Amino acid sequence: MASLSDVNKAAEFWVKRKIQLTKNTILRGTPLGCMKMSHIIKEACREASIYRDEGIDGLIIENMHDVPYSSSVGPEVCACMTVVCAAVRGICPFLPLGVQILSSANQQALAVALASGLDFIRAEGFVFSHVADEGLLNACAGDLLRYRKQIGADRVQIFTDIKKKHSSHALTSDMSIEETARAAEFFLSDGLIITGASTGVQADPRELREVSQSVKIPVLIGSGVTYDNAERYLDANGMIIGSHFKEGGHWANALDPERVKRFMGKIHNLRK
Repeated sequence: MASLSDVNKAAEFWVKRKIQLTKNTILRGTPLGCMKMSHIIKEACREASIYRDEGIDGLIIENMHDVPYSSSVGPEVCACMTVVCAAVRGICPFLPLGVQILSSANQQALAVALASGLDFIRAEGFVFSHVADEGLLNACAGDLLRYRKQIGADRVQIFTDIKKKHSSHALTSDMSIEETARAAEFFLSDGLIITGASTGVQADPRELREVSQSVKIPVLIGSGVTYDNAERYLDANGMIIGSHFKEGGHWANALDPERVKRFMGKIHNLRK
């Protein structure tokens, strides 16, 4: 049986964890959600303006801090995400913008993108079932693309994770990442995303080469890109960067403008 001091220590830990996470934008209705929407919108626009001013090519708006994730996303999350996305679109009228709603709320993300004038979504579980930390995720390509057609969102592109991070792929261990990529292309993905095993973990450059040679659609790197290793991923059609731009390079921390500036300075030089 745990002692009273153990209980107090655990309580202190979770209070500190909540204070740390609530410095970020956490939506109402989620376990740690305590922010007013006005604060969330202000913070999202502040970060978007930093990215925009440093020359970022595009942005993805995501409810990353709404832990623990659920595959049953309520209407309140969709409503909040629509308001935030519309506000970011207002200050970034010409920047390509996308949205991802965790976990695997891909139809909801399409609806949000359409309503707020965004250009693309990032979708999980597009082809082949796998076991994620949220539970079993089944393939959604057929239903998702039919939904896109039904709501008139054909202009919203769908970029899809393959061999998704934070997941076990034992169910499809006999399927290589190239076979998975070709299946996603066959099922009309607009682009593929390769990641490491978890958030912030480097993707394998070998997988980038193999997948790029296997398909004719764009291939993006979705995790682990840093100032020090960006050269390894220059053959990708895009790099999705989150953790590296945060204080200390940790995903849960606040955005560090100097990290963004330094990274984009290097990218601009590499493009010359």
